[in-house]
Amino acid sequence: MIRISNMVLSILLTTGMKRAAAFTPRALISTQFGVSSTLPSSLFSTTDDSSTNTNTANPDNRYPFASVEKKWQTHWSENQTFKTPIRTSESTNPKKYVLDMFPYPSGAGLHVGHPEGYTASDIMARYWRMTGYDVLHPIGWDSFGLPAEQFAIQTGAKPAITTKTNIATFKRQLKSLGFSYDWEREIATTDEDYVKWTQWIFLQLYKTGLASQSMATVNWCAGLGTVLSNEEVINGLSERGDFPVERLPLRQWVLKITDYADTLEEGLEGMDWPSGTLSAQKQWIGKSVGCSIDFDVKGMETEKVSVFTTRADTLMGVTYVTLAPEHPLVSSVTSPEQKESVDEYVKTTSSRSDLDRTSAKEKTGIFTGGYAIHPLTGDSVPIWIGDYVLGSYGTGAVMAVPAHDERDYEFAQKFGLDIKWVVDPVKGEHDRDAGAYTAPGVSVNSGEFDGLKTAKAIKNVTYKLNEMNKGGAVTTYKLRDWVFSRQRYWGEPIPIYFPVLFPEGVDPATQDPKMEGCEHTIDYDTPFAVEESELPLKLPEMDD
Repeated sequence: MIRISNMVLSILLTTGMKRAAAFTPRALISTQFGVSSTLPSSLFSTTDDSSTNTNTANPDNRYPFASVEKKWQTHWSENQTFKTPIRTSESTNPKKYVLDMFPYPSGAGLHVGHPEGYTASDIMARYWRMTGYDVLHPIGWDSFGLPAEQFAIQTGAKPAITTKTNIATFKRQLKSLGFSYDWEREIATTDEDYVKWTQWIFLQLYKTGLASQSMATVNWCAGLGTVLSNEEVINGLSERGDFPVERLPLRQWVLKITDYADTLEEGLEGMDWPSGTLSAQKQWIGKSVGCSIDFDVKGMETEKVSVFTTRADTLMGVTYVTLAPEHPLVSSVTSPEQKESVDEYVKTTSSRSDLDRTSAKEKTGIFTGGYAIHPLTGDSVPIWIGDYVLGSYGTGAVMAVPAHDERDYEFAQKFGLDIKWVVDPVKGEHDRDAGAYTAPGVSVNSGEFDGLKTAKAIKNVTYKLNEMNKGGAVTTYKLRDWVFSRQRYWGEPIPIYFPVLFPEGVDPATQDPKMEGCEHTIDYDTPFAVEESELPLKLPEMDD
């Protein structure tokens, strides 16, 4: 029998089989089954005469894949079946834009994930065409990228050449699948005309302050010579090449998407999306209303550790403070006795990505030998370093309340740190041997805040900290500004120049900063933009 999706079946019923030539049998038929005669034999004919009712090319009632696909794909190509209609002021048809995520043209060719997603969008593009819409369904290539650059280093092949070859392979494979793309709209992100507009958009962001330079802690891979995403780092090594990766603060271009955090969250309201998708989006934005708290550092008049918490009511339960390994105060708060151990721990931990550290079941840490001062009690609180605290999230430090936070509880149990209970359930009791109590309740062992329910205690503690200039109410986001990194070579050039400074008395015209021994300094604090009329800024030709 033949298997047809509900969507395809409804199309056939409402539009008639005379329009079935715009459908590929690949989208309709599960080939592990024999072909039923319930569909007209002309659909499976391998000749150009669509009126033929005798399926002589298919005597065993099986779908003749090679011949049928060739027939109809040739027909679609010769007749430009999927060409986007040219619209004029007199056009009355409604419009649809069906866009796929452009694939990266790797040397390996298509993988199964490509046609899986493209088939769904192709069905929609065909459906809208057949119901009277003018459809734009283009395809292109996300063709800049690190793999082509790394391949060039290994083989000496130029990225432009290997990318062009890979695109030809991808194009041949996609065409063989019969997708209904308008191939006249094909583009590649490496095309100079496309790069021009990528750079133009960057300049508009730069001029409005949405693109700027910042020191950001990133995954630096010296072996690849570039910054990697968290997903590209596995157990401290690069996914491609297994090169060591370390966390370093580097000057980076960032796009300030955090300026739109509230707008992004508000835009989710009323969206007809699955609840899981909406929840994931909100977690990604990560809006939190809470309290900032400053802990002075013992023996250091000007330094302080700032933390953020949504549970200011638990402040009296703080028994230690934890810094991320990449926190800027690590070296200054570490005692001489602990320096060697702390340096080794930071070096080891910095080779792991944020994803690795947050997903690890076992937490690691080390005591710095330094102490913070509790803002309300004045007590000394030990400062630890822990891998479960991330420098890229929040302030890169947490006030640890092991009695009322599960991560802090696990850490305290492992290292034998104090646990102080400052919240009890409103009704009943909590089994303290079972772990942290994280629900709202009533404050205990909290001095003047004893007896207050959680909401009231949060408000009162926040108010007192504000009065003492030790903190106050604040809203934070998990969302981070987007690090706009690029490859050493095979990526769109950022259209920004930096002045090159030479020693006094040196004629710049006689110098070449690329030559070894040329003394110079790049003034990164004085960027200036390429004129829009000079775009695109092209990649230089390289000999190797």
